[in-house]
Amino acid sequence: MAEPVAGLLLAAGAGRRFGKPKALVEFEGEALVQRAVHTLAEAGCEPVRVVVGAAAGEVRRLLPDHLEVIEATRWREGMGESLAAGLGHLIDRETRAVAVLVHLVDLPWVPPAALRRVLAGAGEATVARAAYDGVPGHPVLFGRRWWPEIAAAATGDRGARDWLKPRTDVRLVECGDLGTGRDVDRPADLEWPGAAED
Repeated sequence: MAEPVAGLLLAAGAGRRFGKPKALVEFEGEALVQRAVHTLAEAGCEPVRVVVGAAAGEVRRLLPDHLEVIEATRWREGMGESLAAGLGHLIDRETRAVAVLVHLVDLPWVPPAALRRVLAGAGEATVARAAYDGVPGHPVLFGRRWWPEIAAAATGDRGARDWLKPRTDVRLVECGDLGTGRDVDRPADLEWPGAAED
């Protein structure tokens, strides 16, 4: 990755099905928000920014002081509002990054190697996303050229789905050999995805 790519972690949700904000959920000795921040940093994202909403104060306390945290005031309206808040922040303040890698807090089995694979070839007009056994997932890479357009289109719980759907230039990057894109919605989901098959 020759050009700097920002990492944007969406960690604002209340986790209603889980029973608490997923950012605060403990997994293998650390909170999911800490794990995801480490994953973005280890993949080479610079800077890393975290969008918070539910339990914002508690989530902030788990993060290093130097890490910039963005508070999504309309986080209750869905992931799209968190994405718009994060991209708006980057548009206003981040001048170096040619792209942003958007990652979700509830994906503990996505390793840094998968993020690095999606980051390969990042540029100002790049659109790429991880796929797991052919199924599109996260993280998603957006070149800087698209940030204002995506921020304007991101509403409610759809995130960037409606913006991505009609595009023919999205590069799918197979990462199924590196991990699983399965998210954590309930406490039982914290078991290794293949455990039931063993």
